[in-house]
Amino acid sequence: MATAHKDSPDRKAGPDSPTPSTPPVLRVAPDEPGPASVVGPPPELGPEALRALAHPLRIRILDLLPSRGPLTASKLGEIVGESSGSTSYHLRQLAKHGLVREVEGKGTARERWWERTPGGFSISSAGKDSPASRQTAEAVNMEFLRLRNERVMAFVRKGQEMDEATLQSWLGTTTFMTSNKWATPEQMKAIIEAWERFAAEHIDPLNGQEAGPGMVPLEIHFDVFPTVDPEGNPL
Repeated sequence: MATAHKDSPDRKAGPDSPTPSTPPVLRVAPDEPGPASVVGPPPELGPEALRALAHPLRIRILDLLPSRGPLTASKLGEIVGESSGSTSYHLRQLAKHGLVREVEGKGTARERWWERTPGGFSISSAGKDSPASRQTAEAVNMEFLRLRNERVMAFVRKGQEMDEATLQSWLGTTTFMTSNKWATPEQMKAIIEAWERFAAEHIDPLNGQEAGPGMVPLEIHFDVFPTVDPEGNPL
């Protein structure tokens, strides 16, 4: 169903290999326009919001809502295998920190509908005031990435079950690309900035199309990272 692309660098590792100087930043892009949609990274989560998010079930809820939502606590409970009381509690905690919100004009006092708050966010382990805060950021990032990789593998597995006609109908709509290059940190930053401009021009206009005919949820990934550790050893 998907086409995988991978190219190779045109030189080998050497003593002048660049080494990473900053930890990775996970960015969750907005699924609809926020109050101030601009080119560039979304705002970073504050320490209280990050601590509130540091629970596997809350991360999964926040991860599910863009593609499966809006959802009620009961429906979320069915999806994640938890009671509605549990999902309702976690939704309220996420709402307290502005990460989800009730859908206006939908539902009742007994059955509320929830969606992720418009506007993306970023999580970085840099600039934290304690080792515990840095560990929390890293743990949240790892869980988001784990869920993302699970969906990729689920998509590939489903492709193995499809007949030829279905595969042909999706041909050209999916791709996996890996590109291995050599670059300075400044060049890596330039790539990220170029991606942000591309996203603002081509991806952000797709926001708010859920109700349109023929629409399906999709996921777009973009990663840039050095393939060496801080000591210059290959990952």
